[in-house]
Amino acid sequence: MVAQLDRVFLWVPVAFGLGAAIYLGLKSEPALWPAACAATALGLGAAVNAWRGGGRALTAALLLAAMVAAGFSVAKLRSDHVAAPIMPNGLGVAAVEGYVVDVDTPSASGPRLLIAPTYVSGLTSARLPLRLRIVMPAGGFAAPGQAIRVKALLDPPPAPAAPGAYDFARDAWFEGEGGVGLARGPPEAISLAPATWRLRLTMAVNAFRWATAQRLAADMNQVMGGHAGDAAGLAVAVTTSHQDWLSAEVRNDLRGAGLAHMLAIAGLHTAALSGFVFFSLRFLIAAWPWLALRINGKKVAAVGGLIAVSAYLVLSGAHAPARRAAITASVAFSAILLDRQAISLRSLALAAMIILLADPEVVIQPGFEMSFCATASLVALAEIWPRPTRPVGLPWPLAFIQGARDWVVGLFMVSLVAGAATGPFAIQHFNRVANFGVFANLTADFIASVVMMPALAVALLLELIGHGLAAPALFVAGWAAKSVIALGHLFATAPGAGATATAAPEIALAVSYLGILFICLWRGYLRWIGLPLAAAVAFWPRPPAPAIWVASDGADAALAYHGREVALRPGVRAYATELWAQRRGLAIPADMTVARGAMFDCDYWSCAARPGIKPALGIWWTRRKPKPERLAELCAASEILVLRADVELPGACRQAIVLRPGDFAVGGAAEMFATGRGWRLVWSQPIRGARPWTGSGSDSNTTRP
Repeated sequence: MVAQLDRVFLWVPVAFGLGAAIYLGLKSEPALWPAACAATALGLGAAVNAWRGGGRALTAALLLAAMVAAGFSVAKLRSDHVAAPIMPNGLGVAAVEGYVVDVDTPSASGPRLLIAPTYVSGLTSARLPLRLRIVMPAGGFAAPGQAIRVKALLDPPPAPAAPGAYDFARDAWFEGEGGVGLARGPPEAISLAPATWRLRLTMAVNAFRWATAQRLAADMNQVMGGHAGDAAGLAVAVTTSHQDWLSAEVRNDLRGAGLAHMLAIAGLHTAALSGFVFFSLRFLIAAWPWLALRINGKKVAAVGGLIAVSAYLVLSGAHAPARRAAITASVAFSAILLDRQAISLRSLALAAMIILLADPEVVIQPGFEMSFCATASLVALAEIWPRPTRPVGLPWPLAFIQGARDWVVGLFMVSLVAGAATGPFAIQHFNRVANFGVFANLTADFIASVVMMPALAVALLLELIGHGLAAPALFVAGWAAKSVIALGHLFATAPGAGATATAAPEIALAVSYLGILFICLWRGYLRWIGLPLAAAVAFWPRPPAPAIWVASDGADAALAYHGREVALRPGVRAYATELWAQRRGLAIPADMTVARGAMFDCDYWSCAARPGIKPALGIWWTRRKPKPERLAELCAASEILVLRADVELPGACRQAIVLRPGDFAVGGAAEMFATGRGWRLVWSQPIRGARPWTGSGSDSNTTRP
């Protein structure tokens, strides 16, 4: 027990994060004062008990309980601090004027811009969202810092596509994004009153990032004889976070191979870049004996590493994963400056605590969960890894073979342990298992860390000195990027490369989370109790899959039929229907239109199930009211009817379950499960609750006879 009490600091961010997660998981908005008072009282109790020489176990218990309450309080304060107007429902097409803050990740239909609006038709200035994310038509582009006017179909941030699915609106709330839109035409350059100095500074930085991305892509393409292609796109993505030069096929290959972390500037990129700077400076100082005798080369290199981390954070756009990685790396370099161990569980716990204090909402985000569980598992592995004494005087060929063996075994174990630590989150959040992920990371991560990132760092430095000097470094980085892309394609398309895994109940992820942390943080053989807990997501029994999915506005629906998903509007809501299929373990037909045609009679406005198809699902997906005879036909052919139009129901609808616009306005997206008594409806809004980012939630899930 003494050994565990010595490590109580490692559990402080865990307790703090638990409190933040409790706040984020509530169904209604709580008051601040109960948690704040509890944190104060428990903290004082821990201090008094320690001062009076009470038991260390009681002090630790009170401290951790205080941190749970503190995490809850900080998360509440953070939510109140970022509160900003959200785009109302039903505004429709509006004229938007504002500044282009940044270029976001492109959509399938065109570039996506982050805009700070100064005017939106139909809204008063007090109701203007802080930021809007608007998809532009192909070719419709504006650079950061430009003032534009555009007409766009505006909506609030989207709710979950299915009950319990990813809630983009919650993340948008904390990022200050109050609406999304689809432009009806290209943006028009206009003149606006000067922006605030903070906004001007942000836009200036983002304009520099965009210009750097353009120059890097052009220079690499020139150096590689016009054949850089996606290699330039990957180089730009890992340098500035702009993915506009990277094709959707390559992005899908990297995700399918378990290399999705390549696309989000985070720990791999920051560690590779700052580590290269650190070791390069140490080598240069050590190579100059006069200087090496007069300065502390390790500490000077650590300062260089901190500068590199800060510069890379700015260049990458300071997105959430990059911020987390920068804080973690900064803690490690600061530990060197303070003559502490740079990489340890204590430094990792300190980094996690700083991140959670700044952004407590990240505790339930996949990026934070995966990065810190992976890092903690690797540091814990280093603690228990055997370090045998090497024999003295071994011939160099044998020493080389032995060193190479140890290096390969070490890399394999790093990939294996990191993959196992992130596996439960990949299954739960992305519903996919990359079967060759260990080998993909073993090879692609090695090339990216040892070749691509250092070459890009040298290229950027040489670009500042003089144009044309960076050509050799860009050539090396380009071929390294091509190698990473080729490996991603290989491991994503190999037979048996991936498997779809249905999402487990949320409790399973919490158990896996606890199990991984227990393995990493507990000292002694009892830590292996956490091993079966860590595997909870993989082996937890899955409930029966729903038979029907309906979109949050009633404009689309899908049917689960013999293990396949059949979407009633193929291609219209591809993201939502594919997400539902992945979450529920359903196969997606190669040709959805053919699959639908075999089961449904459809026209421009509606679909009705063919005779013999069970359940008999029908849908009218437009707000235009159907003719009475068509509505009667749909009701007669349907066991379940989805109506987007607000109409009076004829007598033919008495035997059908009818979902109407008012139901979706209250409940959001829905899933329907067959029961012995009829149908059980599960709505997304009751799961989300009534929070600042959700709108109004309904009271409960319902059973429809």
